[in-house]
Amino acid sequence: MTAIRIRDVLPRDGLQSERQVDPTLRAELAVALADAGVAHVEAASFVSSVAVPAMADGGGVMSALPARDDVTWWALVPNPKGASLALDAGVTHLTLTISASDVYSRKNVGRSTIEAVEQLAAVGSIVDAHATIDIVISCAFGSPFNDVDNPSVTRDLVDRALDAIPLAQITLADTAGTATPRRISEVITSLPGAAHRDLGLHLHDTRGTALVNALAGIEIGVTRFDTSTGGLGGSPFAPGAGGNLATEDFVLMLHDLGHETGIDLDAILAISRGLSTLVGHDVPSRVSSAGPLPNFAHE
Repeated sequence: MTAIRIRDVLPRDGLQSERQVDPTLRAELAVALADAGVAHVEAASFVSSVAVPAMADGGGVMSALPARDDVTWWALVPNPKGASLALDAGVTHLTLTISASDVYSRKNVGRSTIEAVEQLAAVGSIVDAHATIDIVISCAFGSPFNDVDNPSVTRDLVDRALDAIPLAQITLADTAGTATPRRISEVITSLPGAAHRDLGLHLHDTRGTALVNALAGIEIGVTRFDTSTGGLGGSPFAPGAGGNLATEDFVLMLHDLGHETGIDLDAILAISRGLSTLVGHDVPSRVSSAGPLPNFAHE
């Protein structure tokens, strides 16, 4: 079966809308995920601490992370200044977010989509060959502001993003949980060939469709996914947005289907079950509360 690569975004996306967690604890969570077999972890963010207080001191998080051969540490950067700070902190894998929704872009980063695209080239020139860049396209499958109404909107933005940074990876994000299997298929099949070389999906479970959307992605060849242990996360700038696809929910399904992840489900569940104390409320993940599957042999 297929090897599926998971990037757990709990320490960044998962906690960005929660009460502030000490940078040392965020680093400890990232290390625990790596110990559980997660090979890619989005550990920190270099955004303004005024705009997103929960993500303050991204440099402190990164400095607390050990160098390991079995995990790649990622950090989100919003602009050239953030990219410079991340490079100074030793980050070699960066995520950049731009939005297919112009309204969401203005609410999220304070600039239009066109202005955000212009920032990409500036970031690319700073990063050059010093880091891998993954461009995350927010609202790729629809917008809560109803300004992303067909696949061409996302396709055209991906074209412009790859013109700005030709060697970047592309991840399509279902920021508001508006994706369906039909939308997943239509958007992905519309993309230029360069976008498919290591295409990723970042799914939210606002309408309970994250798992079926992930399956739809796998069926058309996607092997890279963002998830968050506990199902935590979601943008404060997308009205009604739910949490991320839960790592444990996805891993349970993948393992039952025979796909390889390299992740220890029991270890992820142990992390997930400790999160409610950290954030002060129950986590959305169903598997965290229900537990792993009982034995049931394959025919």
